[in-house]
Amino acid sequence: MTYLLFLSALSLSAVAAYYSVIGLVAIFAAAPTSIFIMGSLLEACKLVVASWLYRSWKEVPFLMKSYFTMALIVLMVLTSMGIFGYLSKADLDSNVILGANSVQLKTLETQEKIARDKLEYLLKRAGDPATATNKIDKEIQTTQNELNRLSKEKLPLMKEENKLTAEIGPIKYIAEIFYNKDDPSFIDKAVRLVIFTIIIVFDPLAILLLIAANQTYKKFRSQDKEQIVPMRKAKNKK
Repeated sequence: MTYLLFLSALSLSAVAAYYSVIGLVAIFAAAPTSIFIMGSLLEACKLVVASWLYRSWKEVPFLMKSYFTMALIVLMVLTSMGIFGYLSKADLDSNVILGANSVQLKTLETQEKIARDKLEYLLKRAGDPATATNKIDKEIQTTQNELNRLSKEKLPLMKEENKLTAEIGPIKYIAEIFYNKDDPSFIDKAVRLVIFTIIIVFDPLAILLLIAANQTYKKFRSQDKEQIVPMRKAKNKK
């Protein structure tokens, strides 16, 4: 169990550190290398401080203990901010793709509406003997070709739109549970809710697992010492 706790704590901390550092790099994109180095060192120091502080809690002076505790809390908040930045960027990237596709689709739909209105107007003129001419017949044919071209261009965009809509389907269902669908930003609010839920349990759980591993290891060592002392006394009597 001790090894399992240590492995779980280190694995979860490593994943949290990775997402946090990548998120901080996304926030401070102008200096990615510096932020990567700084974030990685801070994440490593956070684990060392948590482990050492638990083991030496009774021996550490009050001021030193207070500063380390405050620094640990600040580092946990910083990690959570980095994770929030990483997940937010992932959500924004998907929205950019969806938004660009929607803009192209709406543009084609507007062009298609204009072409249909034009075709309707030309057909009325072609049906009236007073205005029917060969030129109008050619314009009708050109407009029909334009509509066919627009329909062909819309087809892959509509497929991509359905695919992207299906990808955000799960978060949409979650959003409908907690928020009103009439709210234009109800999906964004649901995304933030999910992200906050993740960061609340992510890094704090890693730190608590590390402390639990230290506690279990300390208890295990104390039990070994209790078993070794009677054995030594028995040997000395012999």
